[in-house]
Amino acid sequence: MRPLIGIPCCMKAFGAFAMPNHAVSDHYIKVVLGPVGGVPLLIPAAGEGVAEEILPRLDGLLLTGSRSNVQPGLYAGPPHLEGTPEDPDRDATTLPLIRAALATGMPLLAICRGFQELNVALGGTLDQRIQDLPGRLDHSTPVDQALPRVRTGKAHAIRVSPEGRLARLWAGLAWSPDSVPVNSLHNQGVARPAPRLVPEAWAPDGTIEAAHVEDAKGFAVGVQWHPEYDWAEDALSRRLFESFGAEACRWAGQRRGTATPAIAAE
Repeated sequence: MRPLIGIPCCMKAFGAFAMPNHAVSDHYIKVVLGPVGGVPLLIPAAGEGVAEEILPRLDGLLLTGSRSNVQPGLYAGPPHLEGTPEDPDRDATTLPLIRAALATGMPLLAICRGFQELNVALGGTLDQRIQDLPGRLDHSTPVDQALPRVRTGKAHAIRVSPEGRLARLWAGLAWSPDSVPVNSLHNQGVARPAPRLVPEAWAPDGTIEAAHVEDAKGFAVGVQWHPEYDWAEDALSRRLFESFGAEACRWAGQRRGTATPAIAAE
C-alpha cells in the first residue's frame, strides 16, 4: 500500500455567492501521486479536533503554500495591512496538527506558507511584506502575472549549508551549495526562527529559505520556495519529494508492522 499523505486545506470563497470551500491546489495532488509516491488525503480546515482524529491514519504531512498569511496574533506580530488575506480556519487546523505530527515523528514537508506555519507552530516569528523592509528583495510575484513561466520560474539563487538536511538529500546530484536557483512567490518569511528550527538555506538578502527541525524523530523539513511547480524538470525538487515519500513509506511500514529500510536523509 502506498503511504497516505495528509494535505491541509485552505478555506476559500468560490462561485457567485462566495460560498466557503475547503481547497488544495492540484499541483500538490499531482506531486503526491507522482514523486512522493503516495495517496493524497485532504484535511478540511475544520479546526484542531478534526485534525487530531485524522492524524493517526496518516503516514506523512504535506503543508502547502497559499495566498493567505498566518495571522499575526499567533506570533505576537503587528496587524496585517488592510486587504492582506488571512485564513484563520487553516491556522486553527495546521498549527496544532504540526505540533502533533512532530511529537509522533511522522514525516513532514512544509512549503512556503507551510514553512511559515512550521516556524510559528514551534514559537518563531515572521516578517511581513519583506519587499518593504530595508535592504531586502521583493520575493513576491504579482498575482495578476498571466505568464506561468514568469510567475513560477526561477527568481533568484540561494546559498545552502553543505552540512544541512538538503545537502544530504541532494548527495550525488549536480548542484552547488553557493548557488541553487529557486522560484519566489511570497510576501512573508521567517524572521526569528523557532528554537528548534535550524536554518540551512538563505536568499541573497538573508531571507531564510529552508530549515529542518532539530532533534525531530523523523523527516521534518521546510522550504520557502515552491518545488511542486518544477519537480518534473528540476532534479533537486524531485529528490526532495522522493525523499519525503521514502520516509513516509518507512513510517507506514512501522505503523502497519512491516519493515521498510530507512534512507540516508536524516
